[in-house]
Amino acid sequence: MSKGTISRRSLIAAPIGVAALSGHGLAQSAVKTPGLGARLWYRRPAATWNEALPIGNGRFGAMVFGRVGQERLQLNESTLWAGSPYDPVNPEALAALPQVRALIVQGRFKEAEKLAGEHMMAKPLWQMSYGTLGDLLLTFRNAETPADYARDLDLATATALVTFAGKHGRHRREAFASAADQVIVLRLEAERGELDFTLEHRGPRQVDYPSPAYTGPATETLAVKTVDWLAHEDAGPRRADVRQAPDGPHGVLITGRNEAGPDVPAGLTYALGVRVLSDGGVEVSEAGDLSVRGAKTVTLLVAAATSHVSYKDVGGDPTALVRARLEAAAAKSFAALKRDHETAHRALFDGFDLELGRTASAALPTDERIAAAETADDPALAALYVQFARYLLIASSRPGGQPANLQGLWNEGVNPPWGSKYTININTEMNYWPADAVGLGACVEPLLRMVEELSVTGARTARVMYGARGWVAHHNTDLWRASAPIDGPPWGLWPCGGAWLCNTLWTHWDYDRDPAVLARLYPLLRGASEFFLDTLVEDPQGRGLITSPSVSPENQHPFGSSVCAGPAMDRQIVCDLFAHALEAGRRLGQDAPLLARIEAARLRIPADRIGRSGQLQEWLEDWDDAAPEPQHRHVSHLYGLYPSEQINVRDTPALVAAAKTTLKKRGDLSTGWATAWRACLWARMGEGEHAHQILTGLLGPHRTYPNLFDAHPPFQIDGNFGGSAAIMEMLVQSWGGELRLLPALPKAWPAGQLRGARARGGLSLDLAWRDGQPRSLVLRGPAGEAVRLRDRDEVSTVRLDHLGRYARRWPSTA
Repeated sequence: MSKGTISRRSLIAAPIGVAALSGHGLAQSAVKTPGLGARLWYRRPAATWNEALPIGNGRFGAMVFGRVGQERLQLNESTLWAGSPYDPVNPEALAALPQVRALIVQGRFKEAEKLAGEHMMAKPLWQMSYGTLGDLLLTFRNAETPADYARDLDLATATALVTFAGKHGRHRREAFASAADQVIVLRLEAERGELDFTLEHRGPRQVDYPSPAYTGPATETLAVKTVDWLAHEDAGPRRADVRQAPDGPHGVLITGRNEAGPDVPAGLTYALGVRVLSDGGVEVSEAGDLSVRGAKTVTLLVAAATSHVSYKDVGGDPTALVRARLEAAAAKSFAALKRDHETAHRALFDGFDLELGRTASAALPTDERIAAAETADDPALAALYVQFARYLLIASSRPGGQPANLQGLWNEGVNPPWGSKYTININTEMNYWPADAVGLGACVEPLLRMVEELSVTGARTARVMYGARGWVAHHNTDLWRASAPIDGPPWGLWPCGGAWLCNTLWTHWDYDRDPAVLARLYPLLRGASEFFLDTLVEDPQGRGLITSPSVSPENQHPFGSSVCAGPAMDRQIVCDLFAHALEAGRRLGQDAPLLARIEAARLRIPADRIGRSGQLQEWLEDWDDAAPEPQHRHVSHLYGLYPSEQINVRDTPALVAAAKTTLKKRGDLSTGWATAWRACLWARMGEGEHAHQILTGLLGPHRTYPNLFDAHPPFQIDGNFGGSAAIMEMLVQSWGGELRLLPALPKAWPAGQLRGARARGGLSLDLAWRDGQPRSLVLRGPAGEAVRLRDRDEVSTVRLDHLGRYARRWPSTA
């Protein structure tokens, strides 16, 4: 797509009017206000965490259970991680590096892995884990089995609602996490003034998670569990390092310390404050226990903070922050709190809408729709899945905060699976795959800031461990921006995590073309490129420049190890990194001598190769057929197909055919996120029916929990984002200088509308279709911009007018 810039204002997409859709067989529901119908709802409370509903303001969040006898709010603050600032760089690595490389050249892979494990891994070997603030438990006196119970999560207003009837009238509970006021608000209303409850805090604790070990496609449905309406959970004894005390006559303050990490002491303090506004009686005991009696309305305000200031500074005052936020929020009415919350949320959520058609299934509760997803015709569930992913990203990745981690913002215990870290060999990048396409480019800012910080810590890792310029990050990072290889060589000895993050950020820039983003991004691209200029080595067989040592992420080759040289994914990622650094540097007119070196190195990276079985080779050698895990969850060597565009149906048909062979060998169903990646890959190749088949499995009860969270298993949020990216790829693609309409539309979605989507080159678009064919299109972007448009096999070049707009209608075939 041709270059250009665009103002923020011009990216606001106006709706395709009803008149534009008349005669095209689309229901008027397709032009509703964005978000109408974007709702999860249930006929029963949550029995487990994976049935509770998430709320979040990008920094502070909760899982809301909606229980009658005892409400539970499980709380998280995005900077409450284990440990404290630390330096995991291993000074022994540089001396071991040439020895490890030599063993790899000799084919002595197990010895290379052993030596790397002894001298090239981080100290400590493991990074820090994301934690939890524990739970608030509201235990109600005289609670009774309800009638007419319902709970829901309105994605458009970011509000969780519970309603039910009792002997003494209707009850209503409304919860939201306000970005405007930085508090969680829980409003309780009882029709006849019967709100009597006690509030307790249950501190951070370990949780028994399902085993994270994955051994193959799930065989058991993730069923909704039976709920005892009046059951209570034990708050348990107070932890020794958690203090709860009155904070005025209507509030409590809870303070504590974070967990220590592996060989890293605890360094954070936190504060959690609760303020009660009520028309009933409120009592706070000397121990900090809070009771409400005889109230008709109660508004609970909850605030939290830690002493985290940055990845190297833990000197903040969380108690002062919490008290200031509670004071400010308490000075506002509930109506004002709700209004300001909705305004802040809608500023991001509105402007995008997706309609894929509706069937009778759309009227069912969400858990019932998921349970039937693999057999019922429910296109609206896929549209809801996209809107839920948008909601999750807004709730867990707002500008100024932390990026979404493996579980976004939400985590039940101090021992989450995989530490709920930032796994940057696929999972963190996948979290942001749909962001720009669904109009949430603003939510990428935390990722950009994290990579800026990684470039600082990664510069020390590059210098000390590799003797290189620039910066490097391996397959994981954490709140403290650790960048050295962790866990062990089979997983961690992979030097391309920082490079892939750079490529992800380049895609973000390419969608919006913001000059300020390019100015921040170029130093990251330059530094990552300098690292590879200094560390790429000559392939001993004369095939070019390759990485060594490395791994093809988490997959073992046939020689008893994962450690190798020059795997396909590395070559593809570095090729993209160099190409992006070249374009960015030239746009900015900087570093011409360095850019010449980058260009020369890029031309010497070995191209993708097709193996003896017609597959795309995962390694530089043709080892795939003998690898011990033929259906491995990672398909790392297909990075070049998606999210990259190096392999594509227009320019490299032979490599696309090889990618299909690889995917058929790997199988369609895997872990949640890996299933989502497979759907993205088939969609990119224009195989809409195959992508839809995989998507159906992803949205069904084997891969989606009742609350619509993705099941790795256990929960891992990247599957939600990856699946949504696949849906968008089925509808619109922009790569290779072209905008492709309905490139992988399945028969299951014959009519629909997409409004406020984004595409590369600073474009926004509205698209309506019927009978599988486009019916109307509105493009917005830079005035006078030429856009190469592809509709099936028809390719045309259209030009935006002086207002930056282009509109087209296709004649009806009816």
